[in-house]
Amino acid sequence: MLCLTSSSSSAPAPLLPSLADRPSPGIAGGGGNVRLSVVSSPRRSWPGKVKTNFSVPATARKNKTMVTVVEEVDHLPIYDLDPKLEEFKDHFNYRIKRYLDQKCLIEKHEGGLEEFSKGYLKFGINTVDGATIYREWAPAAQEAQLIGEFNNWNGAKHKMEKDKFGIWSIKISHVNGKPAIPHNSKVKFRFRHGGGAWVDRIPAWIRYATFDASKFGAPYDGVHWDPPACERYVFKHPRPPKPDAPRIYEAHVGMSGEEPEVRTYREFADNVLPRIRANNYNTVQLMAIMEHSYYASFGYHVTNFFAVSSRSGTPEDLKYLVDKAHSLGLRVLMDVVHSHASNNVTDGLNGYDVGQNTHESYFHTGDRGYHKLWDSRLFNYANWEVLRFLLSNLRYWMDEFMFDGFRFDGVTSMLYHHHGINKGFTGNYKEYFSLDTDVDAIVYMMLANHLMHKLLPEATIVAEDVSGMPVLCRPVDEGGVGFDFRLAMAIPDRWIDYLKNKEDRKWSMSEIVQTLTNRRYTEKCIAYAESHDQSIVGDKTIAFLLMDKEMYTGMSDLQPASPTINRGIALQKMIHFITMALGGDGYLNFMGNEFGHPEWIDFPREGNNWSYDKCRRQWSLVDTDHLRYKYMNAFDQAMNALEEEFSFLSSSKQIVSDMNEKDKVIVFERGDLVFVFNFHPNKTYKGYKVGCDLPGKYRVALDSDALVFGGHGRVGHDVDHFTSPEGMPGVPETNFNNRPNSFKVLSPPRTCVAYYRVDEDREELRRGGAVASGKIVTGYIDVEATSGETISGGWKGSEKDDCGKKGMKFD
Repeated sequence: MLCLTSSSSSAPAPLLPSLADRPSPGIAGGGGNVRLSVVSSPRRSWPGKVKTNFSVPATARKNKTMVTVVEEVDHLPIYDLDPKLEEFKDHFNYRIKRYLDQKCLIEKHEGGLEEFSKGYLKFGINTVDGATIYREWAPAAQEAQLIGEFNNWNGAKHKMEKDKFGIWSIKISHVNGKPAIPHNSKVKFRFRHGGGAWVDRIPAWIRYATFDASKFGAPYDGVHWDPPACERYVFKHPRPPKPDAPRIYEAHVGMSGEEPEVRTYREFADNVLPRIRANNYNTVQLMAIMEHSYYASFGYHVTNFFAVSSRSGTPEDLKYLVDKAHSLGLRVLMDVVHSHASNNVTDGLNGYDVGQNTHESYFHTGDRGYHKLWDSRLFNYANWEVLRFLLSNLRYWMDEFMFDGFRFDGVTSMLYHHHGINKGFTGNYKEYFSLDTDVDAIVYMMLANHLMHKLLPEATIVAEDVSGMPVLCRPVDEGGVGFDFRLAMAIPDRWIDYLKNKEDRKWSMSEIVQTLTNRRYTEKCIAYAESHDQSIVGDKTIAFLLMDKEMYTGMSDLQPASPTINRGIALQKMIHFITMALGGDGYLNFMGNEFGHPEWIDFPREGNNWSYDKCRRQWSLVDTDHLRYKYMNAFDQAMNALEEEFSFLSSSKQIVSDMNEKDKVIVFERGDLVFVFNFHPNKTYKGYKVGCDLPGKYRVALDSDALVFGGHGRVGHDVDHFTSPEGMPGVPETNFNNRPNSFKVLSPPRTCVAYYRVDEDREELRRGGAVASGKIVTGYIDVEATSGETISGGWKGSEKDDCGKKGMKFD
C-alpha cells in the first residue's frame, strides 16, 4: 500500500518528563511534535573520530535513571558508507538523541524495552493469581465499566478505577476456581466521556473479535480469548533458519481458495502451503491477519490490532498455519499496519479518541491525525502509551504466534509529515532530511527494529517505502532506522509502463537495467515484478496485460499457441526472472502470479453487488494438464530452485556487461552464474558473444525456452561452452565488455538462459546427488514434464540446430 496527508505546522517546544516519576502519556522523551530544522555542516572526505558509541550510551551505563543520555555524536558509521550524509549531521544527531532519550526513559520507568513490550500481559484481559484483571488506557473517560455476557451487559457491579496516567483497571476474583469471564464470551469497555455520553467500545487489546457476517456493517463484538490448556495449540516445530536471501510468497488467506468464499487458516495451511513449498519459496508473507472491518481494504484498515481476523478462524487456527509452515521449512512474515488505523469508531481504536487533546490520544488531533486519501487515523508516535501499544503489538505476534518477522506497510507515510501525497522523490537528500521528516515516527521504527532484532536476531523486517530514504535499511547502532530490506517499488511500475505504453521494439535495455539496479548497494531490497497492488481491480497482472482475452480462449495445449500467447508466456517468464536475478537481494511474488492467474482481484463491495466471484485463486488452471498455465508455474518453480542451488541473490557480485539496444540483449553476471536475456521479438543470435569473469567450461543452468516451460526447445542443454581469453591480462579496457573471458551461445528471441561454470572436480558428485533429488540435474534446473518424464540435461527440442553438438565452439 502506498502512502499518501498534508504537512502540519510546527508545534511548540517539547516538554521533558520529571525525574521523580514515569512520564505522563504524551511527553515521553519530549520533542514529539517538533519539526526538525536541518543546518548544513561541512562535508568530510575522511572518517572522523568517534567520540561516542551511541548504541551503548555512556550515561546509561553509569546511571540508567538519567534523562540526558548522550552528548552530540561526533561521527557515525553511516557517514563512512555515504559521506554525503554528513552534510545532515544535525538531523542525525537530533534523531539519535531522541531515540536514546526515549530508550533510556523506558529503561528507567519500565525496566527496559523488552519489559515495556510485554504490555499485552498487563493491558487487556489477563488472568493473574486467581483473578481476572482488565486494564485500558482511556484518559478522557470520566467513568468506566467492564460489560459483557458474563454480567448480562450490566456494568453497575463492575466499575473500574482510574490512575493518574489515565489507565482504568478492575480485578474480578475467580468464582469457584473458574474465571468470572468465560473463554469465548463477548465483552466490551463502557465509558462516559467529557461530553457526558456513555459509549461502548471493543477493548483496545482484545485478542479476538467477531461480527455477524449476514449483516453488512454489523458491529464487531470483542471476545475474551483464553482457552483451557487442552484447547490451546502447542507449537511442535522450531523456526526455520534465516535464509541468505528471502524468496517470499505473498498471500491472502481469505481469497486463497478456488470457490468464491472466504477460506480458513487451516485450509490455507493444508492446501496452499504445500504448493508454496513445492515452488521452492522459503518465506510466506501473510496479508490481512489483524482484524479489519472492511474486507475490501485488503486488511489495511485495521480495527483490532491484537485480534486475529475472525473471517478465517480463531487464534489457535492461525497458530496451526504458522506451525505447519515451519514444518515445511517456510518462514512466515506478517503484513503489519502501524502506519494508520481504521476510521471506525464503534469497533476500532478510533473510538477511544473522544475530543481529548493529542497527548491523551492514540492519534494526532486535527488534520495531522487524519489521512485524507486513506480515510484513516494517524498515530501519535510520541505518546508513551502509543509506543507501549505498538511495540507490544509486534512482540505479541512474534511471541504468541511464532511469526519470523514483519513487512511494515505504509512506511513512506510514517517517514514524512506530507505522507508522500503528491510527492515525487528525485533522490535529492534534502527531500529525506528536512522539515518534512517525522522524527517521532522514525524514533518509533528505530525502537521497533532494535527490539525485534534483540528478541529474535534472525527476524526479517521489510519496509514498504517508495521514497528511497537513505539508511532506512542500515542497523540502528550505525545511525540507520534498522530495517533489513525495503521493497523495490519502482520495478513493477516500470514493467506496467512498458506493457501498457511501449512497443516491444522500443523497450530500452539500459532503462530496464537502470530500474532494476537503482538501489543503494549497502541497503538490501526485495525485488518484485508484481505484488497484490498490481493484481487488484482497476489494474491488470503482467500475464493479463500480455494476453488479455486470449487467456480465456487460447491457453489450451490441445491447439497451437497464437502469437499473443507465445509472446505472453515468453515475456511473463523473462520479466519475472530478470526481476529476480538483477532487481534486489530477495524476491517476492503474489499468490497466483507464478502461473499467470488471469483476471484481477475484486473484493466484495457495493460496486460489484458484494460478489466474491473474483476474490479467489483458480488453482484448477495450473492443475489442469492440458492448459498452458502449468508452464509459467514450472518456470517459477525452477528459477526458485536455481537460486536455492546457486545462492546468487545473496552474492555481492553483480556485473552487467552488455545492454545492447540494437540486439535487445542484456548480459550480466550474478554470483557464479552468467545470464543472457534476449528481448528481441524475432531475432535469433547464433554465436552471440558473452563476457564472463572466470575461464572454463559453461553449461545451461536454466533455459526459459525449454519444452517443459512452454518454449520451443531451441537451446542445447548438454552443450559445453568453452571460454576464450579477452585482451591483455590485468588491463580491463582491452577486454570484451570489460570481462577477461568470453564464450559464445545461441540466443533465440524472447528467451532467457542462465549458465553455470562447470567444476570438473565436483561434476560427478553433483550429478549423482542432483539426479537422485529429481530437482537439479547436472546444472540444468528442471521440473517434471507434463508426460511425467524428467529431462536430465539432454537436448530435447522441436528444431534441430548446430547448438546441439556436444562441445561446439562458435567461431
